[in-house]
Amino acid sequence: MKKVYDNAADALDGLLFDGMLIAAGGFGLCGIPELLIDGIVDAGTKDLTVASNNAGVDDFGLGKLLATRQIKKMISSYVGENAEFMRQYLSGELELEFNPQGTLAERMRAGGAGIPGFYTKTGVGTVIAEGKEHKEFEGETYILERGIAADISIVKAWKADDTGNLVFRKTARNFNPPAATCGKVCIAEVEEIVPRGSIDPDLIHLPGIYVHRLIQGEHEKRIEQRTVRAA
Repeated sequence: MKKVYDNAADALDGLLFDGMLIAAGGFGLCGIPELLIDGIVDAGTKDLTVASNNAGVDDFGLGKLLATRQIKKMISSYVGENAEFMRQYLSGELELEFNPQGTLAERMRAGGAGIPGFYTKTGVGTVIAEGKEHKEFEGETYILERGIAADISIVKAWKADDTGNLVFRKTARNFNPPAATCGKVCIAEVEEIVPRGSIDPDLIHLPGIYVHRLIQGEHEKRIEQRTVRAA
């Protein structure tokens, strides 16, 4: 099975359609699939629902898809650092499904494991719980959360072999593994593709069985906020 593609456009070919659900890895601007996001911008696919911790910044990451009005709904934990996100949400142009970060990660993991739903105490008694099934276990109240099963997953890793085994770099692992598993098709972008067998099996963070398409490219790795002090 061919997994390595020349570029983002080729890797996304035949997978995109209006109204689809996309799971995207990354946290802030750390470990985001920036090349694949650019590919979706170029494709012009619209009415997207995107499950991601946040939506990048105004001119980078998923913020580019907000700027082009291609996203209809975000399933997110954190919506700061993005003025356009705030503007679209407050004006009613963008739907938002708020999730605690742990709940969002578990919804992705559950979807990837074939688990349609799970109960959690997180969010009980808040707006997060509104409209959701409540159930008691041993005297404690829990709410039902649904697993996320996306049409595609887009993730960023440090390196891979040609079978799709992935290694993430430090905190760039973040939401990428659970996001990768919950898509019907997972596309990964990496900084380096190494020969098969050169990655120690004990160092593989995500087995290639979850990865269907793979590209290598150059990444900007922009810093979301830089705090410095005078010399």
